[in-house]
Amino acid sequence: MIKYALVCEAGHDFESWFRDGASYDQQARRGLVACPGCGSTRVAKAIMAPAVARRDRDRMAPAPVADPAADASPPAEPVALIDERQRALREMIRALRSEIQAKTDDVGRAFPEEARRIHEGEAPARSIRGEASLEEARALIEDGVEILPIPTLPDERN
Repeated sequence: MIKYALVCEAGHDFESWFRDGASYDQQARRGLVACPGCGSTRVAKAIMAPAVARRDRDRMAPAPVADPAADASPPAEPVALIDERQRALREMIRALRSEIQAKTDDVGRAFPEEARRIHEGEAPARSIRGEASLEEARALIEDGVEILPIPTLPDERN
């Protein structure tokens, strides 16, 4: 497995894992690598520092343990390298997700089947939410099922 730092044409940075370099190249050519911020499939590898595996870690001396009583400073705040426009966009996505959660039924992984049943009149019409793979979402859209894919924010993946 390999993790690539990626950037879309709009300048959004994100990371993704691939089986190998050829898998990334193939998926990118087919338009299957999309920015979670804007959905763009015009994505390129960003410059990244490699992580080097070391075999001598078990022989290294353990790091000293700090005395919590000695450090009276407050814990550090999380740091994000995003501008105000990206921050505002993320807040809008969070608000949209909150509204969707409050006004829909969660059907989980059964989403593609339940959405199709509602579309075909086999189940009562209602607003639902759930999970679908990229292929399942594309198939629903191609069949005229009205769905709204919601991007996942980086801090929601952890």
